[in-house]
Amino acid sequence: MTPDTARAYVDVLPSVASALAAGRPVVALESTIVTHGMPYPQNSVMAADVEKIIADEGAVPATIAVIGGRIKIGLSDGERESLAMTSGAMKLSRADLAFAVAQGRTGGTTVAATMICAHMAGIKVFATGGIGGVHKGAEDTFDISADLDELARTPVIVVSAGAKAILDIEKTLEVLETRGVPVVALAADLMPAFWSRESRFRAPLRLEKPEDIARLFETRRRLGLDGGLLVANPVPESDEIPAEEMAGYIEAAHRAAQEQNIAGKAVTPFLLAKILELTDGASLKTNIALVENNARIAARIAKALAG
Repeated sequence: MTPDTARAYVDVLPSVASALAAGRPVVALESTIVTHGMPYPQNSVMAADVEKIIADEGAVPATIAVIGGRIKIGLSDGERESLAMTSGAMKLSRADLAFAVAQGRTGGTTVAATMICAHMAGIKVFATGGIGGVHKGAEDTFDISADLDELARTPVIVVSAGAKAILDIEKTLEVLETRGVPVVALAADLMPAFWSRESRFRAPLRLEKPEDIARLFETRRRLGLDGGLLVANPVPESDEIPAEEMAGYIEAAHRAAQEQNIAGKAVTPFLLAKILELTDGASLKTNIALVENNARIAARIAKALAG
């Protein structure tokens, strides 16, 4: 819940505030997919469509962002459209969330920052595309997303299509296991690979229904186990790009990043943009489909928790 000292920096959209006060289901949504993940106007259309999917499932959407130094728990239509058109927005994680607030900046929240803000507001379920993780070559660069530590410390269910396929999925799973984060594939034995339904890595845990995931989350809470829960939800079969096909695009994108000395927070946006170019737009269509699919499942989990 929002600490008393944080309330001065947080604006909760009235529809979200009333749903939380009444114990109705709410689903958080990140905003880096809007500010850094997709070009305009696709980002704006996608964000509105995802919110509608959640509403149609009987839950209340709460897109989270920082706008002019204010932590927004839920965006109005105007705020969402303005954010989608913003250039130069920061990409915010735990390390720089307070900086953006203190300096009156605007930024999209990553998985880690969205989890922090969702927990402040009392939101238990969050839908995203894919989580950050261990980057390829991390044994030399130490490039590991703060998302993994946040999953270990902040009690929010994160519904994703697994780790982004540009990452080292095997090492990401190892770090999550070390941090004690339950990783649950929904009705699947293998971990999804973002644009593809299957990777070559077995999912640590499997559950069949949103209600099962809600039950697991509540059981962990009652046992006093800290941290979140990662749900790996495969993209619908009709929308996937097979893993064998994606492997070539991903390798080419990594090669381009190395040649251009792309590093740090710039790596993921660069790779996603390069893959969009290499796939002639197909990766964006799949990305939108998997986000919509995750939003639908997240709403059902939130309803099960509220029920």
